[in-house]
Amino acid sequence: MGKLDGKVAFITGGSQGIGEETALLFGREGAKVAVLASGDLAKAEAVAARIRAAGGIASAHKADVRDTDALGKAVAEAKAAHGPIDILVNSAGVFPPTPNGSTPDEVYDQVMDINVKGTWNAIAAISPEMRARKTGWIVNVSSVLGAMALGNYAVYCASKAAVNMLTRSLSIEFGRDGLHVNAIAPGNTATPMNHNLRTEEQYKGFIDAMAARTPSGRTYSKPEEMAKAILYLSCEDSKPVHGAVLTLDEGFSLGF
Repeated sequence: MGKLDGKVAFITGGSQGIGEETALLFGREGAKVAVLASGDLAKAEAVAARIRAAGGIASAHKADVRDTDALGKAVAEAKAAHGPIDILVNSAGVFPPTPNGSTPDEVYDQVMDINVKGTWNAIAAISPEMRARKTGWIVNVSSVLGAMALGNYAVYCASKAAVNMLTRSLSIEFGRDGLHVNAIAPGNTATPMNHNLRTEEQYKGFIDAMAARTPSGRTYSKPEEMAKAILYLSCEDSKPVHGAVLTLDEGFSLGF
């Protein structure tokens, strides 16, 4: 018997990285999983197909989380396929450098609109029915950079600090309606989002510096480890947990 038997989960950014691993884990734990990709339905379908191949139930959907109409359509499709949504995981996000003075407006807008407004939009699309049903789990994927700074990534840092406060404020707003709103704050996690940082020679000094200040000795965590934390925040195991931002960073943010 899985921890999520009979539950319906909607996962934004579910076609790669932490979202993908969460979708796969949720499928193994008995959830009916709606996998959302931002632009490539085939990528979402590939993840859904892996869930079905393992004996689970899953569907693929496409929507840019900045587009409320497209997102609403995807949510409606997921509900038609599986029933009311019990769990929302907001994993869609972008991580471009944004040096001050040379970052185009469209890049600033992309980071804030996907990371913050996209999270807000998905919650707005799904939470009313959760509140009416008096049950629901919402897990936002934030970042350790919502609490510590990284030079040349100021907009990303600001966006994740905003996600942390959305999590805390909405937890207060929704708590009496039976909803749990929490977040994870991953540190360095090996995902497609940071593949260039991990593989390109120009970033070797940066990677070496991160390795030197990581207490655990593991510079990069695995996305499946993040998925396990999301599972914890998406089931009865975390019943007393409201408004938490769970840091999973190998101790990176503790200091030198």
